[in-house]
Amino acid sequence: MTDRPLVLHLVDDTTAGGVTRVLDFIRTNPDMAATARHEVQVVARNRSIPALSADMIVSHLSISWRSLPVLIALRARHAGLPLVHVEHSYTETFTALNVPFKVRFFTLLRNAYALFDRVVAVSEEQGAWMRRRGLVSREALQVIRSAVDLGRFRALPAPAGPALRIGAIGRLNRQKGFDVLIEAFRELTSPEISLHFHGTGSEEQALRALAKGDPRIQFHGHSAVPEEALASVDVIAMPSRWEAFGLVALEARAAGRRLVVSDLDGLKDSAGIEAQFVTGHGVQDWRLALKAALDAGTAAPARAPGAEQEFADRWNHLVQLCLDRGEPLTRVAGGRA
Repeated sequence: MTDRPLVLHLVDDTTAGGVTRVLDFIRTNPDMAATARHEVQVVARNRSIPALSADMIVSHLSISWRSLPVLIALRARHAGLPLVHVEHSYTETFTALNVPFKVRFFTLLRNAYALFDRVVAVSEEQGAWMRRRGLVSREALQVIRSAVDLGRFRALPAPAGPALRIGAIGRLNRQKGFDVLIEAFRELTSPEISLHFHGTGSEEQALRALAKGDPRIQFHGHSAVPEEALASVDVIAMPSRWEAFGLVALEARAAGRRLVVSDLDGLKDSAGIEAQFVTGHGVQDWRLALKAALDAGTAAPARAPGAEQEFADRWNHLVQLCLDRGEPLTRVAGGRA
């Protein structure tokens, strides 16, 4: 069909990771393709974006004071088109840990989000934070929990026997809290258990130094095939300091792996009700949580049924909502000063 509307997704970060894989799923999902043609266009960060030919534009761009003029120009050049922004980065705990001047930061977000007809939160927790802070009106906010094709993860056999191998998958940076994980793991004395890191990042050398002398801790580098990394472990640990969604948690559920995760942000969505949630980042709290997960064995959780269909249905609804010529689109900023 050539009469389907074109939805153009703009991205300024093509680093291998969750956002890239979610965009691949949007582009290739057959249920979404029945409603619209979804294409991805890479743009230079903080550089002017030319006039684009599309029926609807979706921003997956980074928001900052430097990018705000770019977004204003994008809105001006496409005044007659529905514009949507998907917020992949900012959360309540990100703000608490990283933003010293919060009033200024919230002003930035309100002004940026007001340029769009709709703003998509990638988890219920993120959306609730946006509403509480008055960053986006209820009318403009949509919640669409991230997803990818989970078929290859569900095809993995559930772990059998005792739980001995803990996996940590993702970028090796401060956000992921892997320093806490190493310290907590090292306090577990069993020689039979092991901790496996799959990923690279700015803190790799520091983490290797923290793990030095413990042969049970291994670093495997970047895993190009995520399901292979999950197949090699029994339990997934995610001591993230902030997490807008947490795609690894969703994939671990689909793979039938137990989860031990931080009790914050989007992990409350992606990890599911069967996960073991840990409040804070105290080493002793994480030691106890890891021990409990290992002692519990390898009973498989529910494998994230319906995640892909919910994602596709909500995106299809958003596209139809934005392109329904009978409904005037109103860009509404949040209501709290």
